[in-house]
Amino acid sequence: MSTNRDDDPAAGSAERAAATGDGFEGARLDYRGQMSYGDYLRLDTLLDAQHPRSTDHNEILFIIQHQTSELWMKLALHELRAARECLRADELQPAFKMLARVSRIMEQLVHAWDVLATMTPTEYSTLRPHLGVSSGFQSWQYRQIEFMLGNKNAVMLQAHEHRPEIHARVAQALAEPSLYDEAIRLLSRRGFDIDAGQLTRDWTLPRAFDAAVEAAWLAVYRDPARHWALYELAEELVDLEDAFRQWRFRHVTTVERIIGFKPGTGGTAGVPYLRKMLDVVLFPELWKLRTDL
Repeated sequence: MSTNRDDDPAAGSAERAAATGDGFEGARLDYRGQMSYGDYLRLDTLLDAQHPRSTDHNEILFIIQHQTSELWMKLALHELRAARECLRADELQPAFKMLARVSRIMEQLVHAWDVLATMTPTEYSTLRPHLGVSSGFQSWQYRQIEFMLGNKNAVMLQAHEHRPEIHARVAQALAEPSLYDEAIRLLSRRGFDIDAGQLTRDWTLPRAFDAAVEAAWLAVYRDPARHWALYELAEELVDLEDAFRQWRFRHVTTVERIIGFKPGTGGTAGVPYLRKMLDVVLFPELWKLRTDL
C-alpha cells in the first residue's frame, strides 16, 4: 500500500475541507467583529483565574476543583431562590423543575470529590503549607445554601466579617425564611392546621421538629391523589436532602482519605467536624413520617 499522501484521496479531501470550510455545514469561521464562544463565556477571564502559589503540579487540580464547585453552587443558589419564590406564589410546577435541577447539581458536586480524591496524602502535604488558613469552611455560597435549606447558625456569620459586602449577603440568607419554611407556609395556605409559630417566627433560628407539620405531611402521603402537588413537592424536597447528604458524605470520606484526622486549614477539627454535620436533618418531618405511615 502506498504511503504517499498524494496518492491518498481521503487526505486530499481533508486538506481541501480544512482550507475551504467544506464539510462544516455552513459554520462561521470568521469571527471578526462578532461575539464568539469565548467572548460570550468570558473564557479569557475564567481560564486566567487559576494562580497557583507553589510550583507543585497538583495545585492546579486543587484550585480548579474548588472553583468549579463554586460555579455549581452559584447555579444551585440561583435555582433555590427561584424555587422559593415559586412556592410563595403557589406556582409549584416550575418549582419542581428547579428543585430537580438542584438535586442534579448536587450529583455534580459529589463527583467533583472523585477527582480530588486522586490526590494522595503525600501530594496534599506538599501543597498544604501554601493554603494558609483558607478553607472551604469559609465558602459564603455554601453557607447561603445551608441557610436556604434551613440549617441556620448565626455564629457562621463571623467568618465573613472581614468582607462587609459578603457578610451582608450571608446575613440576608440567615434572616430570610428557608425553602422549607415556605413549604410549611404553603401547607397552611392549602388548609392544613399549622401552628402560627411556624408561619411567623425568628427566621435566623433553626427550626425544631413539629408534630403538626408532620401530621400535615402524613395527610398528604396518605392521600396523594387528593394532594398530588404537595406530594410531589415533598418528594422533591426529600430528593434534594438525599443528594445534599451524599455531597456531605463524599466530602468527609475524601478529606479523611487525604488528610486523615488532622485539623482543617480553617481551624475546624476536620473529619470529626464534618461527621457531626452528617447528623443534621434539614426536613425532619418528611423523614419521620416514613416510620409513622
